[in-house]
Amino acid sequence: MKTLKTILLCFTAALSTAHAARTRTPVTTIKPLLVTAIDHGEAYGTLTGESRAFIDRRFSTSAPIEIDVKAVHDLSQVGCKRLQVITRQAQVREASSQAAAEKELSYEVSFCRDGQFYAPR
Repeated sequence: MKTLKTILLCFTAALSTAHAARTRTPVTTIKPLLVTAIDHGEAYGTLTGESRAFIDRRFSTSAPIEIDVKAVHDLSQVGCKRLQVITRQAQVREASSQAAAEKELSYEVSFCRDGQFYAPR
């Protein structure tokens, strides 16, 4: 049992280190991350600029806004893929609660390398 606890502890530490070690590209929109994920399977960024400033004011936090994008599968049109997008931010304060918490939003989009959303032909 002690060995299992040690293995689980090491596994958890490795996951935390891997998450923290990702190189995140600063972006003002998610589009560059979507294109990178189409080409390389995944992309990691941090939102900056006006969008970031708006969200900081809205949710009373200055914690980084992390964006992870992963390719889910190819679509019928060449250069287009279904992508999973996960955004997260710590210390978010919503109007309905005074408690700050990490928030995460996950969704999928169909996007093409040319910068357009996928529309079946």
